Amino acid sequence: MTLTPLASNNAVDDDPRRYEHLSTIRLEDPEAVARAAKSRRRHPGLKSGRQNFIVAADHPARGALAVGGDPVAMADRRQLLDRLQIALANPAVDGVLASPDIMDDLLLLGALDGKLVFGSMNRGGLSGLVNEFDDRFTGHTAAALEALGADGGKMLTRICLGDPDTVVTLEATARAIDSLAERKLIAMVEPFLSVRENGRVRNDLSTNAVIKSIAIAEGLGSTSAYTWMKLPVVAEMERVMAATTMPTVLLGGDPDGTQDEVFATWQAALALPGVQGLTVGRTLLYPSDGDVAGAVATAASLLHHTTEIPEN
Repeated sequence: MTLTPLASNNAVDDDPRRYEHLSTIRLEDPEAVARAAKSRRRHPGLKSGRQNFIVAADHPARGALAVGGDPVAMADRRQLLDRLQIALANPAVDGVLASPDIMDDLLLLGALDGKLVFGSMNRGGLSGLVNEFDDRFTGHTAAALEALGADGGKMLTRICLGDPDTVVTLEATARAIDSLAERKLIAMVEPFLSVRENGRVRNDLSTNAVIKSIAIAEGLGSTSAYTWMKLPVVAEMERVMAATTMPTVLLGGDPDGTQDEVFATWQAALALPGVQGLTVGRTLLYPSDGDVAGAVATAASLLHHTTEIPEN
């Protein structure tokens, strides 16, 4: 069966059977995922001077389905795949960060040709879970990412000084970094200093807290040769970026301000040394005006490209 990616437009196909073929393939030919991964065309390679644009789609695997005021915005897998294909169809989008289930869907859809591929490794710290800081590695492994021909793996690293489970997450993160480095794969580490307030986890987005989280995270593992940082855009980003020499991508999160305000903060941060690009999900996949293609195009226009990627 030949699978064609969705066209780059904002039309919503409301046919409830539009992804039924994915279920059929999984039922009758599960090895098709591995074949699709093996046959896909790889990204031409990372270059200094060319910022990358990666779309994130690993939130549902942690039970985080909310966007803005909608608590189940990301619950409909068909709509999520529609939106991801619209985003990935833009040639300025370099790749995807996804949990295994979504990654496999996109491989079967042929949507990852020529793209960077990052797998989501730890999804065990479920949103609202009583032991949320015990963020176990329940997603991609380094071995699985190598088999998929992926470029690396991402790990959320929340550091709560008042919770003993933090040390377990730090140790697991260090092992994952080493396992990826052994395979020459990128470890995309997303650190936060976090606290639990009224039963909910809150990330401290003050400048000093982000800087401290970087200092802890970049020291994990026996080598930092393949480690990247994935950081929020906060106040005094110049000080934040002065805290690391590692390639850094900016995350989007669930924004509080208007879309224009968010884009303006990204634009300023993207101009700083060491910033390698954007790794953004909900902000672009579920924009307030519903225009996924427009939001992706606007974000892409913010990136700095002084080096051209050679044609294959």
